[in-house]
Amino acid sequence: MSAAGHISSLGPAEAQLDGPPDPEGQKRGWAGYLLLLPGGLWLLLFFVVPTVTLVATSLYDPAGSLQLGYQMTWHWQNYVDALQDYGPQFVRSLIYASIATIACILLGFPLAYAIAFKAGRYKNLMLVAVIAPFFTSFLIRTLSWQYILGDNEPLVSLLRTLHILGPDGYLLATPFAVVTGLTYNFLPFMVLPLYASLEKIDPRLIEAGADLYASPITTFRTVTLRLAMPGLVAGTLLTFIPAAGDYINSELLGNPQTRMVGNEIQDLFGAGDYPTAAALSVTLMSAIVLLVFLYVRRAGTEELV
Repeated sequence: MSAAGHISSLGPAEAQLDGPPDPEGQKRGWAGYLLLLPGGLWLLLFFVVPTVTLVATSLYDPAGSLQLGYQMTWHWQNYVDALQDYGPQFVRSLIYASIATIACILLGFPLAYAIAFKAGRYKNLMLVAVIAPFFTSFLIRTLSWQYILGDNEPLVSLLRTLHILGPDGYLLATPFAVVTGLTYNFLPFMVLPLYASLEKIDPRLIEAGADLYASPITTFRTVTLRLAMPGLVAGTLLTFIPAAGDYINSELLGNPQTRMVGNEIQDLFGAGDYPTAAALSVTLMSAIVLLVFLYVRRAGTEELV
């Protein structure tokens, strides 16, 4: 059989395999890798390298100093010492971040729902109101809560008048003040992902639940909440992760008994105790990654895992 007859006897797919390579396809393949190159280099330089450096620093000999230098001795005891010395602050950070995240869910879900379904022509205005705090410095926003929660300010005076607080009661320099600051500062990170998920829900699906004689609570639980789950998971992560490592709110709104692990890491780095500070940082990152993995596996959706 001739070559032409052999090719004609092949199927379309087999004949294509025997043909010359497609240069346009190769160009498209290389173009994809080239587009990934800037982002890959950025992650390598500003994420991978700092993380490896931090892990290496956590294993330095703690007997060194800034003047004499630190030596790599693979000193794993740094992690044990860090947890023994700063365990309460570590646990406190996770508790405060969890409470603030729950508060953000309770406040943010109704707000996101109202913007998505009830705002009408005021939707854009309400979204701007949610984003507007970002136009002000994080530090200034936290300092403003010192005035709001101050002992001689209207809020505390009102609570004393209503006997919710005692005559000498106060809000500033308490765990309540720290959690309030965390909730306020990270609330937009909860609202925006929730709004993005709720806005995509077809209202006819909710109406269908009512047509099937489901109660409003059942419809919300089986339709709205399930479809909003990607935004809820994303908002939870965006809120919990930075809140766990925050130190500004505890520094400005708390007291020595409300210090978080971020405060200790900052002080240790400032004092030149790099190995302990790095060990504490790596431990915090590892704990957050583990908690995030468990949470996404338990409550995540196919869009996130």
